[in-house]
Amino acid sequence: VLQPRVLDLSAVVAGMGTMLQRLIGEHIDLVIDAALGVGRVKADPAQVEQVIMNLVVNARDAMPEGGTLTIRTGDIGLDDLFVRGHPGSRPGAHVMLEVTDTGCGMSAEVQAHIFEPFFTTKEQGKGTGLGLSTAYGIVKQHDGYIGVESEPGRGTVFTIYLPRVEEVCWRRPPAPTPCASPPGIRGRSTCSSPTS
Repeated sequence: VLQPRVLDLSAVVAGMGTMLQRLIGEHIDLVIDAALGVGRVKADPAQVEQVIMNLVVNARDAMPEGGTLTIRTGDIGLDDLFVRGHPGSRPGAHVMLEVTDTGCGMSAEVQAHIFEPFFTTKEQGKGTGLGLSTAYGIVKQHDGYIGVESEPGRGTVFTIYLPRVEEVCWRRPPAPTPCASPPGIRGRSTCSSPTS
């Protein structure tokens, strides 16, 4: 079940930086180019993070000898010409999320199947073939578009476009503050705020 919120995509990406670096390992350089002041999108934050994780894992596996992984955000307008060349996309204002690796790349034949469930080029036991199909499904649920550009030996670029909205960003509510328990009561209670 989707729980959409109005998000700053750059803030989501920046907030994942430390976790993503641990995920890819020290042999891969992580570059995060999260544009300031980027437009907002309405999306489920957990599912957006899932998409980013899936793309990052895919990029990591394409660079077993190391390389560079770049995650970039920005505002972009999709016009009718773009839409004609990219079936499933929609014209209008969007926020872009781009994940680029310097890995082994893919042939056109492989690219034609990568979003299909259970399709994988990894050896048996190394992948389920569900990571990219899951990312595709999540993007489509959010009325977005995901595309790929790649050549063997020249790396891969995944680009996601999510519709831009003008609403105010959602803020995560503060964690409850522990309070002292009244005399004679064991355990701890929580306060919703220091003033309550």
